[in-house]
Amino acid sequence: MANPADLRYTPSHEWLRQESDGSLTVGITAHAQEELGDLVYVELPEPGRALKAGEACCVVESTKAASDVYAPVSGTITAVNESLPDAPQRVNEAPFGDGWLFRIKPDDAAAFGQLLSAADYDGSIGA
Repeated sequence: MANPADLRYTPSHEWLRQESDGSLTVGITAHAQEELGDLVYVELPEPGRALKAGEACCVVESTKAASDVYAPVSGTITAVNESLPDAPQRVNEAPFGDGWLFRIKPDDAAAFGQLLSAADYDGSIGA
């Protein structure tokens, strides 16, 4: 699955999409979900929670392992994907679509542009 060029990426395998209201939608990359295998549990952060970039804020658990998801930027959680606790497999089925994890309002609007491009992320994973 190709990494969409309009998204930004982190070395820890999160993707971000900038929304029209300035918030950022966050999920894990196709590479990350493929490495984890079939997801069976997702623990989402609480809306309103303030995070620092790099802070563990979410857990995804598969039949193979549990893995932390990290805040890609500093900001405040504004929404979570309420469907995931009952259907964690959506992350596997549509990692760049219905499998998003949370939305964050960044403290610094410029932070999005400082993250990896699709080409740079592809290079970091050897794609």
